[in-house]
Amino acid sequence: MPIAERRLIFKNIDAEGYGIDIDCYIKHGGYEDLKKALTMAPADIVAEVKTSQLRGRGGAGFSCGMKWGFIDPKKNTKPVYLICNADESEPGTFKDKQIIYKDPHQLLEGMIIACFANNVHLAYIYIRGEFTLGAKILEKAIQEAKAKNFLGKGVGGTGYELEIYIHRGAGAYICGEETGLIESLEGKRAYPRIKPPYFPAVLGLYMCPTIVNNVETLCNIKHIVAMGGAAFAKIGKPNNTGTRLLCVSGDVEKPGYYEFEVGALTLGELLNDVCGGIKGGRKLKAIIPGGSSAKVLKAGERYKIKAKKADGTMEEKEIGLEDIPMDFDTLAAVGSMAGSGGIIVMDETRDMVECLGNINTFYAHESCGQCTPCREGSLWMKKITDRLVSGEGQVNDTALLKNVADNIAGRTICAFGEACAWPVQSFVTKFKDEFDSHARRKTEAAEKASTEGAAKKLEAV
Repeated sequence: MPIAERRLIFKNIDAEGYGIDIDCYIKHGGYEDLKKALTMAPADIVAEVKTSQLRGRGGAGFSCGMKWGFIDPKKNTKPVYLICNADESEPGTFKDKQIIYKDPHQLLEGMIIACFANNVHLAYIYIRGEFTLGAKILEKAIQEAKAKNFLGKGVGGTGYELEIYIHRGAGAYICGEETGLIESLEGKRAYPRIKPPYFPAVLGLYMCPTIVNNVETLCNIKHIVAMGGAAFAKIGKPNNTGTRLLCVSGDVEKPGYYEFEVGALTLGELLNDVCGGIKGGRKLKAIIPGGSSAKVLKAGERYKIKAKKADGTMEEKEIGLEDIPMDFDTLAAVGSMAGSGGIIVMDETRDMVECLGNINTFYAHESCGQCTPCREGSLWMKKITDRLVSGEGQVNDTALLKNVADNIAGRTICAFGEACAWPVQSFVTKFKDEFDSHARRKTEAAEKASTEGAAKKLEAV
């Protein structure tokens, strides 16, 4: 039997007759969790989020409760801001868009609770520029929430005040990085800030303490309030709690978006039982498990991980690609990451040099240009894969490509350096034969032409 989805966030989005207006949302229990939260002490809400062990769903997987805990309301004298990062730009990722387009009030309710818990009176939703309809839907939802007294002055009949504004970006991937987003929100070029000292919790928007959370992360807040942090922590696995929205694209029979308990199923179960197997009955070649910036995993590889035995002790065991549980820690242990939840599947017909070429084209275009290694290196890697794909490769291109990537990762202000370097490092290492074959094409063609030319001359003699 296929493992059943555990839908919390996606509970209503595909339900028959479910609409995006506030009356429908309230009919299905909407804003009841906000009413409960308003009866709690803000510090108690923060404590529940910490107890839940909720990790950020935007890519880094950082503890949400710990992020909130960096802001001390007793010591802080500046305004505190909250920003919802709705700049979903990672190739292969389309989960947040579903929430925005199909259940916007769930996001607003989660945001309002988060703001109340952290003494925030002004919040922003920074939405990707291409989500034109999504921005209109959210604007309408905000006005509806205001009309029902869930936003504005005296939220829910209390003395708490909160305003939420929509800010549309211009479609830049770098604005998904929290400090680049903050710079853009302030009206400046989206150059990520150096950390330290510019940690958002200390020096964020307008140099004030700022919380930046992803859409999916904020939606989880209402469910934590509803069931309590301890109950939420029982969903999934320790340190990998709750459910996870997964976006599956590429060479599977049933691509789409799904929601499962974190770690409840393996990659193989997701591909074969949930997504109907590899398209056309072909064989699996590789998987990118967390959006295009995650390191690729190769079919047939074996990985060593630490697992807990029945008696509670740890043991090291070897697993295959399809046996990898879909949780943050295991995916990190096998050399990749859960990232944004964007799972890209590639079958045996895929040319891995062409696949990497597509990724390199994206990152070369999206580099903000602030750091030299990233600005020059991302374009250099694109040029190398372009000539490999076109048959104009040079014999040392495989080694050169890896060398360029090695000199980007860890040498930039933000994680964009790793985002463009990690795919190159993993693709070249795991599919070296394909890259070497592309790199030899021009030389081999020239040698063949030379040999044939010499043979013709001999025949003429």
